[in-house]
Amino acid sequence: MKIFQNRFSTLALVGVVFLAISLVTRIGLTFTAGRLCEPTFGKIALIFLVGLCYDVITFSYFALPLALVLLVLPDRWTLSRWTRLPVTVLYFIALCLLIFSACAEWFFWQEFGTRFNFVAVDYLIYTTEVLNNIRESYPLTTILIAVAAVAAAVFATTLRPLLRAFSSPTRRRARLLPFFVVVLVAAAAFIFVDDDDIKPFDNYYADELSHNGIYSLADAFEDNTLDYNQYYLTRDLAAVFSRVRPLVKDANASFTGPDALNIRRHITAQGPERRLNVVMIVVESLSAEFLGVFGNTAHLTPNLDALASQSLFFDRLYATGTRTDRGLEATTLSVPPTPGRSVIKRPHNGNMFTLMSQFQKRGYDTKFLYGGFGYFDNMNAYFSGNGAEIVDRAVLASNEVTFANAWGVCDEDLYRRAVKESDRSFKNGRPFFSLLMTTSNHRPFTYPQTIDMPSGTGRDGAVKYTDYAIGQFLKAAKSRPWFDSTIFVIVADHCAGSAGEAELNYAKYHIPLFIYAPRWIKPQRISSLASQIDVAPTLLGRLNFSYDSLFFGRDLLQSSPDRVMVGNYQKLGYSDGRHLMVLLPQKKTIAYRIEDGKNQQKTGTDKKLLEEAIAYYQTAHYLLSRDLYRR
Repeated sequence: MKIFQNRFSTLALVGVVFLAISLVTRIGLTFTAGRLCEPTFGKIALIFLVGLCYDVITFSYFALPLALVLLVLPDRWTLSRWTRLPVTVLYFIALCLLIFSACAEWFFWQEFGTRFNFVAVDYLIYTTEVLNNIRESYPLTTILIAVAAVAAAVFATTLRPLLRAFSSPTRRRARLLPFFVVVLVAAAAFIFVDDDDIKPFDNYYADELSHNGIYSLADAFEDNTLDYNQYYLTRDLAAVFSRVRPLVKDANASFTGPDALNIRRHITAQGPERRLNVVMIVVESLSAEFLGVFGNTAHLTPNLDALASQSLFFDRLYATGTRTDRGLEATTLSVPPTPGRSVIKRPHNGNMFTLMSQFQKRGYDTKFLYGGFGYFDNMNAYFSGNGAEIVDRAVLASNEVTFANAWGVCDEDLYRRAVKESDRSFKNGRPFFSLLMTTSNHRPFTYPQTIDMPSGTGRDGAVKYTDYAIGQFLKAAKSRPWFDSTIFVIVADHCAGSAGEAELNYAKYHIPLFIYAPRWIKPQRISSLASQIDVAPTLLGRLNFSYDSLFFGRDLLQSSPDRVMVGNYQKLGYSDGRHLMVLLPQKKTIAYRIEDGKNQQKTGTDKKLLEEAIAYYQTAHYLLSRDLYRR
């Protein structure tokens, strides 16, 4: 066939295979999304048309180096079997990778409801945990065999025409036109196509389906940090600080120093300081919707449901992000979720103004206890850089581990070590602040068989085990001499899922917060709208600490801020419970009306809400980027 008499037909054939795999992937994901993308014939047609454009653009980037090789190789090399052998091997490997990527996208969509994104970038970085998690969660051997079989079938069908085209003698002049076509397409895409500008749908799922997963992954790599001032709406710096200062100030606070471009203020306690111990449990993926106290009828959380009536229980608290590092950032730094990576993962994040620093000033033992290896998400570097002792899986003795999976030891093992650490501090006559980060409520959802739901069968069992382990921990703590002088804080790091039809799904950030100390804190249910960034100042308020504060959060018993901040790396949300303002890159915004705390409908911009959102996010970026958020 004449089509295979030019070596650049090799590139054309590979391109057809790439587009076919991308098409099949998009079809599969569209069926998976189902009604979530609000399908109509016109919308589906547009999804696939835009998707084809993304697929062509993605392939053009891959094609550039291949086109250069095809341009410069002399005919005698392409005719040599010693050249065709590596081409054959590389082609098969490429097919395996493309088909595996398509398969991975399908599983990623099941978990996150999105194409590859910033989470996938992290998964490529933390390969040990992720590969172990995949191996424990999915039939990996079966998947790899299936991938290899499909790749072999495509390989057998296309290899002969591929090698025929590659071996075709082609004059240099005949190579130039196809080479420049590839260069032109790739250059035009690089210059004119901005992923943030291409949003042809009002529906989040439809937008995601129209993308190419490999393109989205590369875009996530590129956008791992964003300069707020360059990409988001800004106002005069003095004006935003003037607006944000009253928004962060409680009645018992007064600003210190003459610098108007700061939020440092002195908090004056209203009673004598309580040198109580604190155990803060940050629970993996504990969405509010799992708890019976929020209406769940599956009876998954009997211990937490009972605890709600014995604690300061906050029933309208919202997480700031969708990952553990964001939850730890919000609870320990009390800052809004600025664009890009969390502070936990950024360089130079030691010696900051943190919740831990307030306890360290008072001579507390401060510890970070984690069931996994704390290098994950840079947690050890962050906590140790801010003065905390690290107790993670690496320091646990073999006899302390009764059960473990890819993410770490089971919650019961973590809590048993926490009891030992508390005993040690108490014996040494030192008060302690311990932050515990759990892992059991995470895929592959495996745990010791101590509850009536089989391990590894799904999220409900993991939630029930998580609740059981908390109940066992509190039971053990009550037998210790330090229990009566300890405050227990239980909060989620984020929800179990955050995807939705909108830019940010407000309802998927709803989490519980318990502050429990039967001897010191009167039980009360508090329904004022609040954010994860309010946890630290609210806790310090219960201890009657007087201190200089840089926290953006507020003491929820001193005030009702009635606002939340939610984000997902690039999209920054701000809500008053009735409306949600979303700040987007390229200095764009979108507004939603919230109904029943769940449904979101696009609406006009609330100017007051917009200016408050800008004030919070711009000032947070200013203080963090200029290294001013220091103790």
